[in-house]
Amino acid sequence: MSDETANGNAQTDRPTGFKRFARAVGLLRESRIGMIGAFLVCFWILVALLAPILPVKDPLSQDAAALLKPWLTSMPDGAFYWLGTDDRGRDILSRLVWGSRLVLFWSAAATIVAYAVGMMLGVIAGYRGGWWDEIISFFGNVLLSFPLMVLYLVILTNFGPSSNFGRLLSDRLGLDPIVVSGVIIIVAVTFGTAPAVARIVRGLVLDLKTRDYIAAAEVRGETPLYIMLVELLPNARGPLIVDGCLRLGYVIITIALLGYLALGLPPPDPDWGKMISDAQKFGSFGMNAMLWPAFAISSLVLGLNLLADGLREISLRD
Repeated sequence: MSDETANGNAQTDRPTGFKRFARAVGLLRESRIGMIGAFLVCFWILVALLAPILPVKDPLSQDAAALLKPWLTSMPDGAFYWLGTDDRGRDILSRLVWGSRLVLFWSAAATIVAYAVGMMLGVIAGYRGGWWDEIISFFGNVLLSFPLMVLYLVILTNFGPSSNFGRLLSDRLGLDPIVVSGVIIIVAVTFGTAPAVARIVRGLVLDLKTRDYIAAAEVRGETPLYIMLVELLPNARGPLIVDGCLRLGYVIITIALLGYLALGLPPPDPDWGKMISDAQKFGSFGMNAMLWPAFAISSLVLGLNLLADGLREISLRD
């Protein structure tokens, strides 16, 4: 058999990305917890993607005759509110649907940016070692020593859309307040999350860099950048994917909590945390308007946690 034939067979036997994905889905189907989590997460993703075509009302339209109505309310004018209304007569169902787009987009963006920064710092610290490791670890420990919520409050209070810096961005650059608020949230989450991700990646790289394939790459004369991006990070993806699902849930809770404290996405955009805060002012009369967004947050975070458990089972079997 010729070398070309052997190489061709090797390339044929090598699993493609689709085959690896199909195998992962097959393993996930054996985990009931993972499937429940995947169902919950996929449900909210579909809701967010299909929001423009779903038959729901305008999330910003108000009905003065339908304030704080309970679920399954029918009005004399023919309007029907499946989940009731809030204190301004806005349809809760439509605000949940459109709010899912904001929550998923900004939480995913913040998690991806935080992970990108954390992975790069962690792989540099773990592979290069020396003063690289000392400097990155020192500043990471400094940031981790701050209580996360205090760190978020400091950043958003001083650089949020209502601050001088935020108004400067809105006036000079013409940015929408929701964009300014979202970018500041991404920065805050990156400061709070990237050091922890870097610490995890550093520990994984310290183990992986002793493997034979890393030594072989160094003997071939591969650059440190190639080894870090091609040899090390892909082989650390298993634990990082599981941790990423968990951290995405933490970020969703963080964005909801910031919205509850009026430091998140600006009104009148349907922020789930702000919906809870607005309904809480009316006590038992606002219970219906408060429970539905709380349920949405809980179901989405629960789905991510269950999905992470399922992926952990896959990584143990693989």
